[in-house]
Amino acid sequence: QLGRSSSHRKAMLKNMASSLFLTERDELATEIHGNAPRVRRRITTTIQKAKEVRSIVEKCITLARKVQPAYQAADALLPESLRDADQINKQEEAYKVWRKSGDWQAWAAARSPIVNAQRKALQMLGSREAVDILFNDIAPALLEENPDRVSGFTRILKIAKPRLGDNGTQAILEILGDKNNRDTSDSVAPAAPVLDDEAPADDEAPADDEAPADDEAPA
Repeated sequence: QLGRSSSHRKAMLKNMASSLFLTERDELATEIHGNAPRVRRRITTTIQKAKEVRSIVEKCITLARKVQPAYQAADALLPESLRDADQINKQEEAYKVWRKSGDWQAWAAARSPIVNAQRKALQMLGSREAVDILFNDIAPALLEENPDRVSGFTRILKIAKPRLGDNGTQAILEILGDKNNRDTSDSVAPAAPVLDDEAPADDEAPADDEAPADDEAPA
């Protein structure tokens, strides 16, 4: 029960699951909200909460991944004039003609699995922005990185140091496959190149008018 009422627990798990997907925001959205994550696709919480949130995240990713072929089928039915547009202008005459044609009916039928999956994900997450990031960014990236993976999209890493205050066991819940999660702290910076006109001090030869001290003749 996590020490909470039923409504409080459901709302908390929704917020945590959506927060995990919202870490994939672009730089502009991060500047607007003012909450830049240290590492994308990763949140830190207690291990008990991480185990509960993991099931919600796995279900949402599975929903989004299954409908990715429907995106390609729907894009193939779009006219060329509307496919390249960033936002379809519903006031244009071309859109009005296409809206009343049978091609629009086929396009809407191809998108019906996507709409159904997005509505189910919205019930579990409660955030339209998180659903948009999940279906448009995270799910296509996971499908491209590992097409054969059908489950196990997340993992829990236990943190040895307990949380200050209540001494709770901490854990990291993250989505697999993100290149930004790779640890680059052990990378070594390349050494600075030595210019041709600079020679090391040990290899400097003595000047012609100077002789070594051991070879000096007695006065």
